[in-house]
Amino acid sequence: MQRSTSTRDRHRTLIARGRPPCGICGGDIDYSLPHLDPGEYVIDHIVPLARGGTDTLDNLQPAHRHCNRQKADKDPDTAPRPAYRTFVTERTW
Repeated sequence: MQRSTSTRDRHRTLIARGRPPCGICGGDIDYSLPHLDPGEYVIDHIVPLARGGTDTLDNLQPAHRHCNRQKADKDPDTAPRPAYRTFVTERTW
C-alpha cells in the first residue's frame, strides 16, 4: 500500500505544533535541527506498520531520529525504551 505524502506532512505539522517531547525517551526535541541530525524531529509509529499498526494520527508520536532508529520495528510492549506517550489532539473540523 502506498502512503500519502500529503497526509504524512499534515500529521507531522499537527504533532509538531505543540512541540511535545520525544514519545520514546521523553527528552526534549530541538525542532530546528537539520535533516539527518540524530536529534532531529521525526514521526514514530507507536505500533509499527510492519506489525499491523496504522498510519493514522492516533498511532503516531514525535521522536528523535536516533530513538526511532533504535526502536526500529519493535512492538511497543517489547521495545527496550522508557514509557511510550500517545499524541492526542482535539479536532474541530
